[in-house]
Amino acid sequence: MKRLCGAVIAGLMLVPAAAYGQQNQPTTQSASDARAADREAIKVVLANYKAAIERLDASGTEELFAADSQIFETGGVEGTYQNYHAHHLGPELDHFRSFKFSDYKVDVRFEGPVALATETYRYRIETESGEVAERQGVATSVLKKVDGEWKILNMHNSARRPRGS
Repeated sequence: MKRLCGAVIAGLMLVPAAAYGQQNQPTTQSASDARAADREAIKVVLANYKAAIERLDASGTEELFAADSQIFETGGVEGTYQNYHAHHLGPELDHFRSFKFSDYKVDVRFEGPVALATETYRYRIETESGEVAERQGVATSVLKKVDGEWKILNMHNSARRPRGS
């Protein structure tokens, strides 16, 4: 094994320095551009989901999630997004007068073929009966390209009362 590693290293040392020069930059730049485009596409997916919640209308958001997605919310296993939308989110939104996000931040990083997104935010909900809930929240999502589009495979969110409340 040591001989093989030594031979590989010695072989690499024979590659002309020019092989690592300008001719490789477009590929590196193209890969960097592609990652930047992917990062922006992921932010759009997450922003579209957030906007639907604020509109109190999550119809059509199923297209943002993979068919076999998994949703976890504040200690509960909600199943697929389709199940979560039908039995939790959709009915819940019907009882809200408003849902507004603030102090929203998102960070996206890549691990192989998947992206990991972390969102932090505050939100304020007002129910039809006038009750108000203000919370500090965080969501983590795993996204993967499915048929050329970024889809949410896994989403976990939780919230708590802001300190001093």
